Amino acid sequence: MSETVSALHFSKVVIVGVGLIGGSLALSLKRAGVVGTVVGVGRSAASLDKAKALGVIDEAASLEVAMQGASLVVLCAPVAQNFALLHALEPHLQPGTIVTDAGSTKSDVIMAAKTALGDKVAQFVPAHPIAGRELNGVEAALDDLYVGKKVVLCPLQENSRADVAAVRAMWEATGADCHVMSAVQHDAVFASVSHLPHLLSYALVAQVANAEDAALKLDFAGGGFRDFTRIAASSPEMWRDICIANKDALLREISIYESVLAHLKTKIKEGDGAALERLFARASDTRLKWGAARTAANNVEP
Repeated sequence: MSETVSALHFSKVVIVGVGLIGGSLALSLKRAGVVGTVVGVGRSAASLDKAKALGVIDEAASLEVAMQGASLVVLCAPVAQNFALLHALEPHLQPGTIVTDAGSTKSDVIMAAKTALGDKVAQFVPAHPIAGRELNGVEAALDDLYVGKKVVLCPLQENSRADVAAVRAMWEATGADCHVMSAVQHDAVFASVSHLPHLLSYALVAQVANAEDAALKLDFAGGGFRDFTRIAASSPEMWRDICIANKDALLREISIYESVLAHLKTKIKEGDGAALERLFARASDTRLKWGAARTAANNVEP
């Protein structure tokens, strides 16, 4: 491996994309005391200056400069940028540097890495932290965002065990709990429990916003609307990219959801309250059990 973390210390970590996810990772590693220097790379000089002023990063640099002597590079930009970033860093990728990512889709980034990095793809360890907030930008970064959260690793056949262990150790240092999945399984699971819910939340807000009486509806919207649509305040750019990157799995989930919705529509038309109640009861029971298990495991709100 590049720099073993038996002592769990990375001398230089490069964060590409210092927003909520990248900024929180930087703060978490600093809090854990496992990083020497954090260098930020991004599209906006103003955003990087803000990250430095907030103490999220120690330095800001171009990708070429940042790569020099880097122990670890973490791609935290929107997933559509991954190929261009991997292609840009490949000429500067030293044998001792691990590259990983924090994207919500994995099959696409693996394909991008194999194409852009060629023989150096062994140095890329795909990962996905299951954490976030409805707020965006480095100002929203938290040093405990990953505490008690899951991180999925999707190691490549080409990866060394030591490099995978280093990425796992990095995430565990933030307080996260790591799990391993194949990229295909990952993308199918998160199309169902993450990507589809965000799409539905955006769709409902768009439906209300496009109504002639939108202002009146929003004025009377209560807790149910607030809770269901909270994630519609997430980054539009990020979720645009995720939907396109994981389109096959997401389209399958949309079709299944449309079938369930069509069934409910039919039962409402027929006035079949018993059928509606059966479906609602099963869904309610599943949600209550999931919430209770989540609370017990993580000591968080259900």
